Amino acid sequence: MAPMRSPAADAPAGPISSVDHYENFPVASLLVPARLRPAIAAIYRFARHADDVADEGDAPPAQRIAELDALAAALRSPAPAIPVVAALRPHQLAHQLPAEPFEALLSAFRQDVSTTRYPDYASIQDYCRRSADPVGELVLRLFDAWRDDTRVPSSQICTALQLVNFLQDTAIDWQRGRLYLPLDELAAAGLGEADIAAAAADRQASPALRDFLADQALRARRLLESGASLVPRVPRRLGWELRAIIAGGLRILDRLAANGHDPFAARPALGWRDAPALVRLWWRTDR
Repeated sequence: MAPMRSPAADAPAGPISSVDHYENFPVASLLVPARLRPAIAAIYRFARHADDVADEGDAPPAQRIAELDALAAALRSPAPAIPVVAALRPHQLAHQLPAEPFEALLSAFRQDVSTTRYPDYASIQDYCRRSADPVGELVLRLFDAWRDDTRVPSSQICTALQLVNFLQDTAIDWQRGRLYLPLDELAAAGLGEADIAAAAADRQASPALRDFLADQALRARRLLESGASLVPRVPRRLGWELRAIIAGGLRILDRLAANGHDPFAARPALGWRDAPALVRLWWRTDR
């Protein structure tokens, strides 16, 4: 499962940074106003619980879908009995958070139960629209910044972060039986799943596969750079956070490039040695 696991999760906490394997929320950041932290924590717990339902343990697909359907029903219930939804409800009411973003996340979780391949980029975009973009919407709504002029750049950032994570975790996802790459573009490059399997077995991608992944990385980079226009449109503290998360995503792409765009040889991740580069990227974002 990969519902927008932010690549900056490997770095110091950012605006939509990670905790454990659901890496979307600013739960640890001091830049989040104290008044919003309980709401963000409740949203995180809901998403983490739903992610676990879809992805963890040995439950059969039918049981996973049933539990996700129960979560969806609880979101619309006047008195939800499921604890994570009951804990979320006061914050939904206080911040007027609609059910639709949560339902979109659940839709993506359901898809991950049964869908392991994506025929084209449009299908990946659709997945990102439900697995990643709702996170941006919820955060912006909490900051009273969800407007017509913030929706597109928010979507660009969230989708880009999901794409970066797909690239970052290509080898890991393959081991789990999943491939988040557009199959038509893979075929157009003269490649197929056999090339992915060979890269996983050899722990080294072929030159042609590395070139293909470089093109995918360029798409993600351009989306991140376009989404940076969101920074001056939101409250200052959220803008600082957004600059940090964009910097983290760009740095992961730099790490991937430095490794020859080969996530099979080594998963690109951030550490304390990346701090100077992150600061430089943070400073340059939307400047």
